[in-house]
Amino acid sequence: MLNQSLQQKMQQKLSPLQIQIMKLLEVPTAQLEQRIKEEVEVNPVLEVDPEEIRCGEDGEPAEPVDNSDTPSEEEREMNATMEEYLGSDDEMPSYKTQANNYSSDDEREDIPFSDGTSFYEHLDEQVGLQNLTPEQLEIAKYIIGNIDEDGYLRRKVDEIADDISFATNNDVETKDVADVLAVVQQFDPPGVGAQDLRECLMLQLLLKGASKEETDVETSPDPVIQLAYNVLDICFEEFSKKHYDKIMKRLHIDDEDDLRDAVDEIVHLNPKPGSGYSGAGAVVKTAQHIIPDFMIDYEDGVLSFRLNSRNDPQLKISATYTEMLEEYSKNRDNQTREQKEAVAFVKQKLDSAKWFIDAIKQRRNTLQTVMGAIMDYQGDYFIDGDESKLKPMILKDIAEKTGLDASTISRVSNSKYVQTPFGIYPLKYFFSEKVQSTDGDEVSSREVKKILEESISAEDKKNPLTDDKLAEILAAKSFNIARRTVAKYREQLGIPVARLRKEL
Repeated sequence: MLNQSLQQKMQQKLSPLQIQIMKLLEVPTAQLEQRIKEEVEVNPVLEVDPEEIRCGEDGEPAEPVDNSDTPSEEEREMNATMEEYLGSDDEMPSYKTQANNYSSDDEREDIPFSDGTSFYEHLDEQVGLQNLTPEQLEIAKYIIGNIDEDGYLRRKVDEIADDISFATNNDVETKDVADVLAVVQQFDPPGVGAQDLRECLMLQLLLKGASKEETDVETSPDPVIQLAYNVLDICFEEFSKKHYDKIMKRLHIDDEDDLRDAVDEIVHLNPKPGSGYSGAGAVVKTAQHIIPDFMIDYEDGVLSFRLNSRNDPQLKISATYTEMLEEYSKNRDNQTREQKEAVAFVKQKLDSAKWFIDAIKQRRNTLQTVMGAIMDYQGDYFIDGDESKLKPMILKDIAEKTGLDASTISRVSNSKYVQTPFGIYPLKYFFSEKVQSTDGDEVSSREVKKILEESISAEDKKNPLTDDKLAEILAAKSFNIARRTVAKYREQLGIPVARLRKEL
């Protein structure tokens, strides 16, 4: 049985302007120009002011033209007229019913292209130099097609045999695929076609002269190469865990220097044979240049900051379209349906342009507010760059100082950089947890991490410091921190555990 009832609900919805502001807050300076360019391209009403800096009577930069949502008396009258004019026709303009799966805010990634021989082309060229039967040639091309960008063949040989049998309607044996794979594994770059890291490294050592057979290291042509091969062949698990004492015992190695030379040979091999190629079909990696969003200066005992000029674009509404709308409004009684649609289109683009201009202005104001609060909070550090003077600072601290939400502070700090007299740093660099010393002083966790880095860099690599030992060192420096917290800070610094830092 259906029941009818009344319910009262409160819902919070974001306006188009608020959504626009949130998206723009996350955009760094390096991408802001492109974002504005895209908006100008899709909105003919929006224009970039040719005067990059507008100056007032005193020669100082004047305030940008106010294109906020507060309309003038003339604009209000014209808007009211337009609403009445647009609402007079029962037919909805056709463009309002058209679906578009992309918006100007969508991120579109272009596929990079480059000239030169790709990794797969390089392998394919080598296939033509081999003395293979037509059946073997087909298998070789299929194997190459299954090799990934790193140079590994991640699929099993029997699976490849089944696939070729199904695709060609011919019975292909696993041994046939294995024989062709052995040929491909002789190709350049060394190690290509391996199915795991161990095999990749062993293939490279075989090409350097190692033997698969059980050969006495002392009688081999190159004892170091052969010992390195034996380490991978027999003691790979112990090698990956750096259990060197177990390797020496298992391989009957008496001299530690011999093992050291073998390990040094292994670590200089290429674990990703295909990574050196960036031709067509491979991912092209380009170096990213950091463009600071803020610049901090310290002159005459005064700290100040400024936004990068690219953060302060001068946008305006096109006078041509404004005049067009005014002209249409005077003669609305005699307009055709197409002309009414044109007016609706211009009105929509005008609103969108005003939202975008206002969003850019609010973005600028928010960036200035947040950076000003951070500079005040970390003023001691910005004066002389002494890292020990960095205060503990979290998002909540800046949120309370600025009156903004912590999520807004997070959006501003993400992907933003600040140029200081001591270098360029990500804005997130200045945020750190609070650590209390046994003396009652509160310091930044960054200072604790610095002590960890210095202790680890000075440790005996034959007997590296464990997390427990590091906790004891910190306790001796008045930081009573648990071992798990030490492990967390060590991982944040990208430092492996003691066992993996061990060297011969």
